[in-house]
This record gives sequence, C-alpha cells and structure tokens, in this order.
Amino acid sequence: MSSSNQTDQINSNVYDIAPGEFDQGMTQGRKMFGNVMTGLVLSCVAIAVLPLASILFMLLSNGLVRLFQDFPSVFTELPPPPLVDGGGFRNAITGTLLTCLLGALISVPFGVLTAIYTVEFGQGNKLSQFVRFCTNVLSGVPSIIAGLFAYGIVVLAMGTFSAIAGGVALSVLMMPIIIRTTEEGLKSIPREVRQGLVGIGATNFQGVSSVILPASLPFVATGVTLALARAAGETAPLLFTALFNQYDSRGLREPIATLSVLIYNYAIAPYKNQNELAWAAALIVVLLILAISILARSLTSKKIY
Repeated sequence: MSSSNQTDQINSNVYDIAPGEFDQGMTQGRKMFGNVMTGLVLSCVAIAVLPLASILFMLLSNGLVRLFQDFPSVFTELPPPPLVDGGGFRNAITGTLLTCLLGALISVPFGVLTAIYTVEFGQGNKLSQFVRFCTNVLSGVPSIIAGLFAYGIVVLAMGTFSAIAGGVALSVLMMPIIIRTTEEGLKSIPREVRQGLVGIGATNFQGVSSVILPASLPFVATGVTLALARAAGETAPLLFTALFNQYDSRGLREPIATLSVLIYNYAIAPYKNQNELAWAAALIVVLLILAISILARSLTSKKIY
C-alpha cells in the first residue's frame, strides 16, 4: 500500500470519531488523575497529622486523669517526696514562666534592634549580610549548645545554677526567631510608605520609630509568641543552667524548677506518683505551646496594609 493510501486511511479513522468523544475521554482522564492526586495529598496530610494526634491522645489519656483527680492542688502544691501521694508542680509552673520572661527580656530588644538595622539602616552592606548569616547559623544550633554557652558565661561566673542562667540560655534560642519574624514584618511595609516619610522630611529614625515599627508590631508579637513556645518546651539548656529545685525559688540567683526538667526527672523516676505528675505536666506544656501557636497564627493573619 502506498504512503498516500495509508495517510488517507488514518485521516478517515480520525474523522470517524464522534464530535466531543475525544474531549470527553480527556476530561475523564483529567478527573481520574485529579482524584488520585487528591487522595495522595489527603494521605500525606493524614500521615503528617497522625504524630500530633497520637501525642495528644497519649497525653490526654495519661495526664487528664491526674489533673481532674487532684484539681486544683496539682497547680497550687509543691512536688511531693518519692513515696508520698498527691502534690503538684506549682514551683515548676512559676519557674517556667520566670525563665521564659527573662529570656524574652533579653532577646526581644536585641532581636528587634538587630532586625531594624539589617532591614532599615544596613540594607545591602557586608555587616548586615554577616548578621543574617550568623542568625541563620544560630537558628540551627542545637539547644544543648546554648545551654553549654550559658553555663560557661553565667553559671561558672556566678558560681551557681540560677534562673538568670536559664533565661540567658533561652534567650539564645529565642533571638533568631524574633529577628527573622521582625525582618519579615519590616519588609512587608510598602516602599511607598518610606518614600512618603522622606517626602515630608522625616529622618530614618523618625520614620522607623513612628510609623514603620508600629505598623509591623503584629509580626514582632508573632515572633515573640513563637519564641516563647519554643522556650517553654526546652529541657537540655535548663539542665545546664537552671537545674531544678524541689521547693519555691527565693531569688533569681538560685536553682529553679521548670516544667520541662520536672517532666525529665519524674518520667524516669521509679515511683508511680511522680510518673503521673510527669504526664500531667507534659499535658500542660503541650496545651501551653498549642495556645501560644494559635495566638501567633491569629496575629499573623492580621493585615497591616
């Protein structure tokens, strides 16, 4: 058969397809592909959510009973001796809040001022690029290294474990988060705002302090809450700095109890009462982090411009 006859045969077969039949087949294929990919995405989402759901289920099933059983004494009493029932973790809650507050007092001013310099005053120069590089490196440093750093410069200098040393260790971990979120907040301010400030004769300091920084406060608040959420769950740096205290701390220069260290100590203890307190404290920490994360999410959703 000649090539012209073969071409005519192919063309005749193509024209024999009913109108719309080809489009219908393509549509069905696309729908099938879309359904398969949707199922794959939902499966991945389920796998990603499964660890969080299993952790929450485990904590609720083990810690909720103790919270209801000894409420409110579990929040108002001190940890009991090994062979005594009851008790709570009042000092650990106070210590966690105190060390996180000290960390925020140190990291927030330095973090915000660093972000202001890199975005507003030192944009494009080598020093700001070096600062960003150091921030990226610091964000990846293991928390135990931050604890060793605070141990070397605070604990050894003071001669004792203390809440101050714990706050310094946590501030090292909190600072990169605050710097990065504040930088994103400052970058989100439109360039036209800065040009308008220059047009009315405002200096860089006046523009940043009066307009740009107040407008980016939701991002700053988000960074602070995210940093607090990370600091509240840290254990390793506090083992080297704040250590632990079975009783209420009477000052910032003494060892202090925190929830994360209490969980670590009581989870490996051979006493059932302390194990139950560890489960209850773990539930409190997770709920605290979850609440802070929800707050940070709500702050991020607020539009500035």
